[in-house]
Amino acid sequence: MTKRTHTTPPSDAEARRRALPVLTYSVEQLSSFDAAFYNRARAELSEVAEITVPPRDAKAFEVPAGHFFRIVSVEGPQVGDLNLWNAHDLTERFYSGKTRALHATHLTTGDRLWSTFPTLRPMATITHDTLDWYGWDEDGAGVHDIIGTRCDPYTNLLLKGTEYHHCLSLEFDAGPRGGAGSAARRS
Repeated sequence: MTKRTHTTPPSDAEARRRALPVLTYSVEQLSSFDAAFYNRARAELSEVAEITVPPRDAKAFEVPAGHFFRIVSVEGPQVGDLNLWNAHDLTERFYSGKTRALHATHLTTGDRLWSTFPTLRPMATITHDTLDWYGWDEDGAGVHDIIGTRCDPYTNLLLKGTEYHHCLSLEFDAGPRGGAGSAARRS
């Protein structure tokens, strides 16, 4: 379905459409991503657990501070939602809006997933992205987006008249098992 426009495009409409995303805040004062540190830590990883999340379902798992987790698509490209909570204070959770304001709408290696106020701290850092080869497309989009909120039963009730309680626990497309995924460090 195409929406009808009601206004005349400005003379520089094409240039505006090609503009790269702009960060809301100046983030130079934040500590920079230490790739060497994370690469050294990743070199010594060993798997301690594995969870498979069926389509249109959800699972929860705990990631201790200093550990990594990897999200891998086992059946080709998929889209899912990632929700993070502080296990010791469930009022602190992933804040996609502030993460978007600090790192833009599409995330990749070095970007952090920030928590809610009043703590506002990195809950996880993306340390590896096997889909970084995609880069930015002509629409200014990457692969891993935090544009919208995660799924919730209220939106489904509004749109479909039914509640839908199952959401996949990741928020990006990943590649096949053995070659793709993303890892994050719990701070």
